[in-house]
Amino acid sequence: MSARRTLVLLALLCCAATTSAQVPGSAPADRWTQFRGTPALSGLSDAKVPGTLKVLWTYEAGDAIESSAAIVDGVVYVGSQTGELHAVNLADGKLKWKYKASADGIGESSPAVAGGLVYVGDLSGVLHAVQTATGQAAWTFKTSTEIKSSPVVAGDKVLIGSYDSNLYALGAKDGKLAWKIQTEGYVHATPAIVDGIAYIAGCDEILRGIRVKDGVEVLKMPFGAYTGASPAVIDGRAYFGTYENDVLAVDLKAKKIVWSYKHPDRNFPFYSSPAVLVDRVIVGGRDKMVHALDRKTGKALWTFVTGARVDSSPVVAGGLAYIGSNDGKLYVLDVASGKSVFQFEAGGPLSASPALASGRLVIGSQDGKLFCLG
Repeated sequence: MSARRTLVLLALLCCAATTSAQVPGSAPADRWTQFRGTPALSGLSDAKVPGTLKVLWTYEAGDAIESSAAIVDGVVYVGSQTGELHAVNLADGKLKWKYKASADGIGESSPAVAGGLVYVGDLSGVLHAVQTATGQAAWTFKTSTEIKSSPVVAGDKVLIGSYDSNLYALGAKDGKLAWKIQTEGYVHATPAIVDGIAYIAGCDEILRGIRVKDGVEVLKMPFGAYTGASPAVIDGRAYFGTYENDVLAVDLKAKKIVWSYKHPDRNFPFYSSPAVLVDRVIVGGRDKMVHALDRKTGKALWTFVTGARVDSSPVVAGGLAYIGSNDGKLYVLDVASGKSVFQFEAGGPLSASPALASGRLVIGSQDGKLFCLG
């Protein structure tokens, strides 16, 4: 091999290694297909959003929005307490269709979109698969009680948790039960799916890994705390917060807690799900703060104080973290320093999480407004 070819090959290999090291996994720039953007629940996006945001449109959903939006092919999908799934044009905020799911409402379950269908759970315990083109039901599946977990599509299956303590795997096309696995508590969180394994950390204080193809449990690890947060699973580690006021990093192969972070003075639960970058983990807390932690050690890099608890989960794009607070503000924070670079006053509490796609940010508020900023 010539010296020139060797140098070119080495350069290509270095470039590939750098690229893989920089981004653990992020949603593409033009879509946000599910809660946290990717099946691994990384909370990262390749979208390029303007540094200074302005409201492009506002849509009135009729009641509280705790569901986090999905954005696919220029359409925003979001659930509301009216029990309706709304499909709204990303370009102008005009309603495409509404689908009535349940009189009990749609709570925190956030839509997932794949294969021409949008999936969402409701507070009566039904998972709905709705045709994206028409807003008509393709199928429904009834669990025994409310659904707050968000669906995740994995190949030919869609996974959903229920407060009946089961994690379900259903046929994505027909809704037929493939398998279910019973836990020892509510399945509130959304499963993170990596390499064919679904990971859930839940109300039974156990981190589980379940093989998607057949429902076989391959990991069962007690971690000693109740949690409502969904884990982000990156490079063999799961990251999630708990009601014992800490954030954990778990080595999945070794089945051990690598580090645990707890603020020295303000001890409140972590309900927000983390965004995981190469060097840091960013998460909201019920202590009214956003925390940035060293991904390797769990030590605090910075904290940012808001005016109320932060149940919203951050989305990171272009070196900025976007996150809502129950104080009614959307915050844009510099990932490196934690300094605020922009704030938007929504009015109502923002417990839903932002969705980013095609240069725009969409988030719903508890006073029923869906905002699009860009």
